Formats: sequence, C-alpha cells, structure tokens
Amino acid sequence: MSVKLYCFGESGNSYKAALPLELSGIEWEPVYVDFFNGEARSPEYRALNAMGEAPILIDGDLKLTQSGVIQHWIVEKTGKFGGKTPEEEREILRWQFWDNHKGSSQFGMTRFLTNFLPEKHRNDDVIAFNTGRVKGALKVLDGELSQRDWLVGDGLTMADMSCCSYLFYPEPFGYDAEEFPAVARWLERISQTPGWKHPYDLMPGSPADRA
Repeated sequence: MSVKLYCFGESGNSYKAALPLELSGIEWEPVYVDFFNGEARSPEYRALNAMGEAPILIDGDLKLTQSGVIQHWIVEKTGKFGGKTPEEEREILRWQFWDNHKGSSQFGMTRFLTNFLPEKHRNDDVIAFNTGRVKGALKVLDGELSQRDWLVGDGLTMADMSCCSYLFYPEPFGYDAEEFPAVARWLERISQTPGWKHPYDLMPGSPADRA
C-alpha cells in the first residue's frame, strides 16, 4: 500500500512534503485537494484535518498533518535528509522553525495576495508591506547561502527542502534571482538532485487549470 499525500500543486507547504517523499524513494501517490473551490473547508476534509490545511499524509492507520512533522517522519522512515550529528539535527530544526515563521509564512501569504486573491480584494499597501518582509527574509537566506552550498552540513537536508519550497514557483511575490544570487545558485543545486520535480509537475493542480 502506497502512502497517500493530500496536496495540490499551488501549495508550497504541500511541496515541502511531496518533494522529500519523491526523493526518498517512498512509494506514494498524491490525492488532489480542490483548495480553491473550498474542499479544505468541507466537513469531510475537516474530519481529516481540523485545521483545514494541506498536506495530510496517510499511511495505513497513520495520519500526519503539518509539513514539518511529515518531513520528520520521512527522516525516521528512510534515514535520508536528516543531520549526521545531534548538532546538525538541531540546526535543521532551527531552519524549519525559521522557515515557518520568517520564510514560508511571508512567501506564501504574499504570493497569494499578489496572484490568487481576486483583484478587487487586493490591497497595494498590504502587499507592499508583505513584500518588504519577503525581501528581508530572503536577505537573511542569501547571506547564509553565500557562505556555503547547503543550509546544514554538506548536502541536501530537510532544512533546504523546507526553505526552498515557495521559491520554485513562477508567480511573482518578491523573489528576484538577480537580487538574491546565492539563493538562485542554491535553487539550481536543489533542482539538479536526481529525481527532483517542479511542484506543478509533482502534484496535481496549477493556475493553468483554473485559467
């Protein structure tokens, strides 16, 4: 029986789970969540995840929510993408927490406000404020990656797969490769990992489907 991941292509948080599943070699299949038509707010979906969020991982009787928890399970199950020492494990955790608070929380919200929220509801001042926070977070990330190839250790870890997730999307939200060259080089290294797939190729659902 393969692992099921409830996800959708536009979701950077889903990509944080889908990408390491794909690269780890775990047999899995995506279950499309029709987020933009309200499926995540339905009683049936809330029965799976009271928070109404994606991703959700189902493995037999095991159900996991929150991408960081799913990433931790993948490390436990496969031994891949974790730290080699307790110090590296803590550093991975530090970056995951940073991403949830300073990275993806800004990237995802700004991308949604700029690209997916109906234009009549968009507020230029709010978008400008959030874009500033995006660039502040990217400046930190670029500074770190100007000193090394990977966020933790000498190879790809869950720290990288957590922090990179929204940065592979083509919709504009404040990331500019020319402005953050170390981040751009890091994304290129990640994309050269055997088995890597773009989020719109890895998970069902994309803006083109709703065009």
